Amino acid sequence: MKYMLLVSHGMFAKGLADALQMLVGLKKELLACGLKENQSIDGFANDFSMLIKDIPVGSELVVLGDLIGGSPLTNATSILMEKGFTETMVVMGGMNLPLAVTVALMKDSLSKEELVVQVTKEAREALKEFRLVKNNEDEDI
Repeated sequence: MKYMLLVSHGMFAKGLADALQMLVGLKKELLACGLKENQSIDGFANDFSMLIKDIPVGSELVVLGDLIGGSPLTNATSILMEKGFTETMVVMGGMNLPLAVTVALMKDSLSKEELVVQVTKEAREALKEFRLVKNNEDEDI
């Protein structure tokens, strides 16, 4: 079992975890933490450390963050590295619901390298413009 960690600014990570569980079911290995408004980085680091305290060293982790280079993702990654997860984690930024669904469904069946390829491919393909086409007939859309 690979753990899935979501980190973000604000409540995005927790909201995404909630939506994700509606789609793929309750996952005890899904953990989420957000940098609260006006919270210090030390406060976030403490919250994140408490969140991951029961994850055994050597466990495989998939870390998804809202922004590459953002404080939540960089601080979470630093904490995980300090705790010895450097070799067993994969970290991706730009999380969204299609990416998270793919990770949740495929994380345990693919290697880290295969997961990154599959997830980034599917996340890119999920980004599309939704166009409404007006039908000249009297039909509903």
